[in-house]
Amino acid sequence: MTPSPTSPSALFEFLRTSYPSAVSSSACETDIPALSHQIFPSTPYTDNEKIETSQWLTTSLRLATPDEDEAKHAERLGSLNIHLSTRTTLLGSKPSVADVALYYRLAPAVKSWSVEERTGEHGYHNIVRFIDFVQNAPLFGLSIKDEDKVDIDLNDVKFVHKPLDAKEEKERKKKEKAAAAAAGGQSVLPVGKGKGEDNGKSSKKEQARDAAAKAEDKVKGAVTGESTQQPKKEKKEKQPKPQKQPLKEIPLSPCLIDLRVGYILKAENHPNADSLYVSTIACGDASGTDNTSEYEGQVVRTVCSGLNGLVPLEEMQGRKIIAVCNLKPVTMRGIKSAAMVLAASPRLKEGEEDSHKGPVELVTPPADAKAGEKVIFEGWAGEPEGVLNPKKKVWEMLQPGFTTTTGLEVGFDMDAVPQLQGEEGGKKPIGKLVTASGGTCTVKSLGNAVVR
Repeated sequence: MTPSPTSPSALFEFLRTSYPSAVSSSACETDIPALSHQIFPSTPYTDNEKIETSQWLTTSLRLATPDEDEAKHAERLGSLNIHLSTRTTLLGSKPSVADVALYYRLAPAVKSWSVEERTGEHGYHNIVRFIDFVQNAPLFGLSIKDEDKVDIDLNDVKFVHKPLDAKEEKERKKKEKAAAAAAGGQSVLPVGKGKGEDNGKSSKKEQARDAAAKAEDKVKGAVTGESTQQPKKEKKEKQPKPQKQPLKEIPLSPCLIDLRVGYILKAENHPNADSLYVSTIACGDASGTDNTSEYEGQVVRTVCSGLNGLVPLEEMQGRKIIAVCNLKPVTMRGIKSAAMVLAASPRLKEGEEDSHKGPVELVTPPADAKAGEKVIFEGWAGEPEGVLNPKKKVWEMLQPGFTTTTGLEVGFDMDAVPQLQGEEGGKKPIGKLVTASGGTCTVKSLGNAVVR
């Protein structure tokens, strides 16, 4: 293998050697993200998978960078190890060029790992398994000499993580359910029986005995003239059901909109729409939050924005923005967008139509603001909704109040929202958009502009 794993040209030559029929002579390093379909022609890829492949190519390069901070490097490896714990390949089960790139760039490091680093209690078991799979699987068919492969002894395992036994887990849940029912005073049905069911033949015998006893009682009653019927139980009067309390109406306020500082880790052109960018943005979400994923050890949202042609792509890279985080996710030309980036544009004059030609400027938080930091309008503190109900049109009603001042500060103008008339209550005419730490959000040059 070539001893320069961080070099795009070296990776390209490795791909060309392994897949000469798939990598044409006219191709170059910049074509690497698009090579998955040529190398694995029978594998279909969704638009999200194409973007994820591109992101993993970037991550593989960073993992191979020798001068990276040691703690950050360990964090990236840990994140990758967790990602691979439930996946055969980076995309789950589908092979891609990102798998080959990750193998090529990470294999030299894995070669030098100790047994403890490979399979110890805190080792990278799943990365080692992945490396072994890619270098040996016919699915990938890499052109590597045996002496160049990472020597992995499958029997040399220092620590074995106990796998979850599905049968034991099922039994455990049954016992917990039975214990909970018993604690609540409920009768617990035997396993394998439903309500009102008895067990096989014994049930039929008991039913026959009951029928015979009833017949005998009827005969006795006919001979003696006495009634053998049991007195009917008096019906209990049904208690009226308590009426449900009506849901408390939440007053309209810009605090209902979940505004946060976001950090764009990466932005690129949308593969199916010339006017859109696709950005990977850290918004401070907890791991496992709906509509998030992990990228470079951070929880991120994928966001589509109609800023292509209005904001240069280089201005969308590695920068802080303000994100609207509780709009209902929408799919834009095949890619789900889970937030919105706030930007300012000139206010239209009366009768003027929006040509969507700009200029457009991104709303910028203070330099010391952290990703995920809450942002509010002064005088409008409160808790945001979880996800805004599209039917209630909360964003559509409040957005006209989003503005910039002549001092280039972003604020909320209550007078621009008819539904808020008469709600003054000591509020400022325009409440500035500020972070929790007190800094004000601004734009570069567009005063008295619309923000959306």
